[in-house]
Amino acid sequence: MLKKIPNYIKYIFSNFLLLIVFNFIFRVLFYSFFAELNTAISSEIQRAFWLGLRFDIKLASIAIFPLAFLILIINRRFFEYNFYKKLANTYLVIAYIALTLVYLIDFGYYDYLSIRLDAASLRFLEDLKISSQVLLESYPVFKGLLGLIILAFLVFKLSKLVYLKFKNSQKQISKKLKAVYFITAFLILAFSIYNSFTHYPLRWSEAFFSKNNKVNQFALNPVLYFFDSFKFRSEGVNMDEFKKYYPVIAEELNLPKDKISFERKTVFKDSLQSKPNVVFVMLESVGVKPLSYYGNAINSSPKIDSLIPKSLSFSNFYVHKSGTAASVFASVTGLPDIDDVKTASRNPMIIDQRILFDQFNGYKKLYFLGGSANWANIRGIFQANIKGLKIFEEGSYNTENRADVWGIDDYELFKESDKELKKLHQQNKPFVAYIQTASNHIPFTVPDKKESFTPLSKDAISESLLEKSGFKSVSQLNALRYLDFNVGRFLERAKTAGYYDNTVFVFFGDHNTAMNRTDKYTNEYDLNIQLQHVPLLIHAPKFVKPNVIAKNGKLIDLFPTVMSLLKMNHTNYTLGNNLLDSLKTKNSSFVYLKIKGEPAVGLLQDSLYYSQTNLTKIKGLYNLNSDKIIDIKKEYPKKASEMDSLLNAYYHATKYLYFNNKKH
Repeated sequence: MLKKIPNYIKYIFSNFLLLIVFNFIFRVLFYSFFAELNTAISSEIQRAFWLGLRFDIKLASIAIFPLAFLILIINRRFFEYNFYKKLANTYLVIAYIALTLVYLIDFGYYDYLSIRLDAASLRFLEDLKISSQVLLESYPVFKGLLGLIILAFLVFKLSKLVYLKFKNSQKQISKKLKAVYFITAFLILAFSIYNSFTHYPLRWSEAFFSKNNKVNQFALNPVLYFFDSFKFRSEGVNMDEFKKYYPVIAEELNLPKDKISFERKTVFKDSLQSKPNVVFVMLESVGVKPLSYYGNAINSSPKIDSLIPKSLSFSNFYVHKSGTAASVFASVTGLPDIDDVKTASRNPMIIDQRILFDQFNGYKKLYFLGGSANWANIRGIFQANIKGLKIFEEGSYNTENRADVWGIDDYELFKESDKELKKLHQQNKPFVAYIQTASNHIPFTVPDKKESFTPLSKDAISESLLEKSGFKSVSQLNALRYLDFNVGRFLERAKTAGYYDNTVFVFFGDHNTAMNRTDKYTNEYDLNIQLQHVPLLIHAPKFVKPNVIAKNGKLIDLFPTVMSLLKMNHTNYTLGNNLLDSLKTKNSSFVYLKIKGEPAVGLLQDSLYYSQTNLTKIKGLYNLNSDKIIDIKKEYPKKASEMDSLLNAYYHATKYLYFNNKKH
């Protein structure tokens, strides 16, 4: 039977099968080195493998289809002209190299963010220099390039071998039989792409069948998912939806009901006569889960732990989106970053904003970071909106010992920041500073020794304790310990320099670090909001009494809260609230995330969490204190409706203010 099949048909399906095997090899590699499915149910792993194989077959069919279609048209002539051999060999080499590149990038992307490659990864191309440096410092790039060259050579040889195997002994067949083979081959490849016996083709959403997100991520094919995710890119403001929900946000923020206006003036009758300094410190990749104060099994953060009881702390504080650029944007502008692909900071249409940072009148305004402010267009966010701001970045410091791609490390950053703040203190000039740390970030560069800090060796922490803590590696743990050490040293320097007593220090995490599932914050982990739950503490013994605020807060509340604490007159045009307002007893946290791969938004109020996907509008209401994750919106329809309205109000108000909060 097989002998009767024309050789050009055999050639097509031989290459098709080779591509399936090639895709599946990368799936096995991902399973072996990245998937982390030790705690997954075996039946779910088997299902993920089967779904993954279907995705791999679909991709193989898509990859071979252009070449197959050409061969089906020219049939026997494919083996008669040398041009077609060169064309086929070149096409296959390019196809295999392209697929390999995507798979390798996906490995690194997943290792970094614990999600498969999607369209959001394109944001890293905006800062190609920094992204390239991270790549070079974190992965064996040059060995990989050598491997690609070797792979290209092997694929070329293999494609020639397959071609020569089927070139000989061509048989004449009738036009009618050619048509039969054409239609049959076309239908087999087309069905491999459709890959389903139902009314709907195989889609990426089928991979999200498990409550264990790692199982779902394993089932995906990163090449297909990357292109599927393009449909989730952000859109402009929907004015009809905004007007529909404006009364809700107006009620929430005490805005005028008869007109659209977000302007809220705050005037204090007993304003402070002095001008206390303010220092905002963004703690890179610090959530509540890795901190020992909040129950982590490892003593990971002794300095921060000792600081929290002496500060005003917020135990239910959430950033809007897991990403440094997103949190810098939200904290400074007072608007959540809800861009689906890039970060909002990279959108030139929404850079111009009326922000509270600019209203620190009479203050010297400073921004410190170890690397370049060109990263993620952060320079534009600060410089376009804050008059008189002085940026300190790589190249600005007297001594620069570049640690890695992120520039000088946190020790040097705090040390250099302290020098500038000390100068202003000695000149009796009040200051407001924003310090952006970075050492607690891949590639987790820490020194072998820095004063009293010494990194833990890999065998210093048992595997069982590391697993219980949720840290993925000792290197990740050491990076947090180093940041914790530097926070303590910074405050010591401030005391020595003399500005500690007259300064309000505001420490907040930009997002949590990627951690494994543990017995702490399990519902947040399973609902994919663990990355947003971060610490916020305001440390100023002269101005603030230690206390724990349990009501919900969000990153855009940062500046309204601090300015109100200082009794500073201001006009708020943002969506942020004063978390210390005694008249407002119920606050909400607004988050942006992905649910089964689809962009979504969520709202937290006390122990309740309400979510909604942006396209399919799948909604759910959950009790975070429950033993199991159960959708309870049908049991509490009124509460679900209220939270749904407020959630949509925040979302559409954010979209509106992106384009309608300009200074001029």
